[in-house]
Amino acid sequence: MSEKIKNFQKEKFPLMKRKYGEEQPYIKLGPFKLRIPLVHYEWQWTEAFAAMFLGVACLGAGVAITMDVLGVEDFYIALTFGVLNALCYWLPATLGDPVVPGWITPALPLTITYLGAYTIGVERIHAMIALQLTVALIFLVMGTTGLGKKLVNIIPMSIKGGIVLGAGIAAGLNVLNARLPIAPYTIIISVLIAYVFLFSKFFMQLAEKNKTWKLIRNQGIVPAQLFAIIVAPIVLKEIPLPNIEWGITPLNFGFVLQNYTIFGLGFPDISLFIKAIPMALTAYIIAFSDFVLAKEIVDEATIKREDEKVDFDAGRSNLVSALRNAIMGLFAPWVPMNGPLWASGLLTITERYKQGYPTMKSYWGGVGTFRAATVIAVMMLPLVTLVRPAFGIFFGLTMAVQAYACGFIGMKTLTENSSRGIGMVMAIVLAIKGPSAGLLTGIILWLFIEGEKALLKSKVSDEKKEA
Repeated sequence: MSEKIKNFQKEKFPLMKRKYGEEQPYIKLGPFKLRIPLVHYEWQWTEAFAAMFLGVACLGAGVAITMDVLGVEDFYIALTFGVLNALCYWLPATLGDPVVPGWITPALPLTITYLGAYTIGVERIHAMIALQLTVALIFLVMGTTGLGKKLVNIIPMSIKGGIVLGAGIAAGLNVLNARLPIAPYTIIISVLIAYVFLFSKFFMQLAEKNKTWKLIRNQGIVPAQLFAIIVAPIVLKEIPLPNIEWGITPLNFGFVLQNYTIFGLGFPDISLFIKAIPMALTAYIIAFSDFVLAKEIVDEATIKREDEKVDFDAGRSNLVSALRNAIMGLFAPWVPMNGPLWASGLLTITERYKQGYPTMKSYWGGVGTFRAATVIAVMMLPLVTLVRPAFGIFFGLTMAVQAYACGFIGMKTLTENSSRGIGMVMAIVLAIKGPSAGLLTGIILWLFIEGEKALLKSKVSDEKKEA
């Protein structure tokens, strides 16, 4: 028996302990693996403190979107949407999906454009409910049948790139038209800070050589958010100083159920579900890449940890995403919708996990604590009201980062001139006219410009197989 295994077995572990090299204990629950904090994994204070600010910051952007897009006028009513979403954030780690979940963020600007075609009020709320429930159904079908990978593989690269570029253009238009006029200097400086921390090659090289800068860089857009909270109201005076309130976040689920869900407004017309299909498929195609990325992150983190096996199952991840979207679609329709991964949040945890057993005894302690602490954070009214004046800035930051990221991902996807041309034209239509017109444009252009070439490739491939 190796020295590592001997030391592992001797060490005291106050909770349920796994055997060396096996999975952390869980309760079997159909396709899920239920893990309860302080029973199946330890509480990690580092992840808890990180989630305290990040959780409220994410909530802030979501609340701003809810108020802006769905026309929710009362701040505390919008907070109720956010708190339920935070509870749904906790589901993946609780049910055995080893990720830090997030939104389907690249699809958000397209979703906002899509909803813009409906009158604000009951009509738009019904459209959002129909869209989110359709997305939940797609996740469910893909998770149970395994069709997700096949669907994404048969879609031409020019159309995939067009979807991503369209999301980027829509995000940029949202920043310029809706966010920038509110606080121009704060938005511009915050976005520049975020771009440097996330995308600067010089800063990346600096972080590789220095642990302190690496730790700071791992915080993603947090420095930009801190600037918005501290400097913007004091120096630039573009947003008001926070009015700190004490206590627990007040919630009003009764009002939300009565005025924003099927239980008070009735079930949306079937035509809204049919109209939602192109947007829902677009959202799923965007979200699919997160399953691939999540597996890569988990595999890369766990390869150095021989003491623990971490099971990532794309089917289970699809089912958890379906559950989260169904809950929100029924009880508090959530415009950003629920995606399988928040990459920067997961990377922050896995970097600590890779430091070894003494640092983090179980992978689940990291991801479980992070999202459990998010729920606690959004219930702390002083934290929420501290960040409240900057909620709109956070929304703008999210869109600006999305515009940049979609730009380089979309361009990287499109490797041929014909694909770039199709992708760009499709992206413009998608961003301005919505997903139905955008997808139709992409399909028609692909058929006329690249379809014949694809058929010839397929024919040659078939002939080679026969030979």
